Amino acid sequence: MKKIILTLSVLFATTFLASAQENANNPNAPEISFETEVHDFGSIDFAGDGTYAFKFTNTGKEPLKITDAKGSCGCTVPKWSKDEVAKGQSGYINVSYDTKRQGPFTKTVTVMSNAGKSPTKVLTIKGVVKTQEQTEDQTPFMKPSGVSPMENVKQ
Repeated sequence: MKKIILTLSVLFATTFLASAQENANNPNAPEISFETEVHDFGSIDFAGDGTYAFKFTNTGKEPLKITDAKGSCGCTVPKWSKDEVAKGQSGYINVSYDTKRQGPFTKTVTVMSNAGKSPTKVLTIKGVVKTQEQTEDQTPFMKPSGVSPMENVKQ
C-alpha cells in the first residue's frame, strides 16, 4: 500500500512539474500581478472587520485561472472567483481573518494559478487585534440627560 501511494505521489508531482515547466516556457502564458502582496490592518477592534480584498490583474496573454488558495491556518480564509480572468482583466482574492483572536498576527495565503513565470504567490496580512476591553472602552459614551460633562469623565 505504501508503495502504491509513493508511486502515485511521484507520478502526480512529475506531471505537475512538467505542466508547470511547459507553461513557464510559453510566451503567451497568463501572468498574475497583485497591486500589493502585503496588507497591514494596523490596529483592529476585537470582533471587527478583518477582511481585505487583494486585487490582481492578468498581465499575460492567455486566460488566468486561480486553481487554489490556502490560508496558513484556520483563522485565515481566502475566497476567490472560480472563473477565468481574461488578458488585461482584474480579479480579487478576499482574505478574512478571525478578529476574535486578540493580539498581534501575521498570516499568509498561498495562491496557486496557471501563471507561467510565477504560478505560486504568497499574500500576507498582519496587524494587531485589540482586546475586547480596549474595543469597548473606545465606544462613544452617551451622556444621560441632566448630567454635566465632567461627570462623564472616567477616573
